[in-house]
Amino acid sequence: MLLAPLALVVLAAFIHATWNLFSKRAAEAGSSFVFAYSLVACIIYLPWVAWVLWHHAQSWSWPVAGCILLSGIIHLGYSLCLQRGYQVADLSVVYPVARGTGPMLSSLGAFILLGESPSAHGLLGLLAVVAGIALITTQGDLSAFRRPGGHDGIRWGVTTGALIASYTVVDGYGVKVLGIGPVVLDWFSNFVRVVMLAPVMLSGRARIRESMKGRWLLAIAVGALSPLSYILVLTALDWGAPLSLVAPAREMSMMVGAMFGMLILREGLSAWRVAGCLTLLLGVVLLGLHR
Repeated sequence: MLLAPLALVVLAAFIHATWNLFSKRAAEAGSSFVFAYSLVACIIYLPWVAWVLWHHAQSWSWPVAGCILLSGIIHLGYSLCLQRGYQVADLSVVYPVARGTGPMLSSLGAFILLGESPSAHGLLGLLAVVAGIALITTQGDLSAFRRPGGHDGIRWGVTTGALIASYTVVDGYGVKVLGIGPVVLDWFSNFVRVVMLAPVMLSGRARIRESMKGRWLLAIAVGALSPLSYILVLTALDWGAPLSLVAPAREMSMMVGAMFGMLILREGLSAWRVAGCLTLLLGVVLLGLHR
């Protein structure tokens, strides 16, 4: 991999972990925060998407519209689940579990639904992901699963990871098969989220104002950084970086996010949690090698 594309991927990983840190700080705002940062993203990136649409012809059809709508719905579910996960569990649990579950579920789907033969790399990767999730969540104490709320981080992390896998498939189909520009797809997906949340938000304006007090700067940061991390990865691919190396390198954000949670949010720095993140990262890399 060339140095410049690799630098973009590493930067994207740090940006992705950073906006998740901000989302965790605004966890209590829930759906109001999701609406706020989605609206901010639409405003910030409107000039860019307008320029793209003006200078590059985008063909429109019912399949294109359907793909954008489906992408927006899945992204909305992802955003709401992620925010709920941050309300009930640590960033250093939910974030790496969510990031690691997506590749694991994609590989399981390939094995079960598409009839692909699992390789040694693939099986080891699946086992490593499961082991990493267990280490992160329990910190070496399996009795944690029996405590009240002991499954919260896993439940919301895995659900979020499943939605990551889903929108990855839908967005990939939209870009590669239907020819939708990545920036166009990302912007309209955000727009769909805003439209779907708007009726609920407008009917409870006082509640939104209250829940967003002191959190608008966080919403602006997330609205700016969330699409940017995605765009940087696409740029790295456009500059010639192979997907087989970009995908595993991108997942270093799991370690960055976990360290943010432990060092900045004081969620508890432990060797077990660090070992779990490393094991999870190894599993994702092995799954990438399988492909």
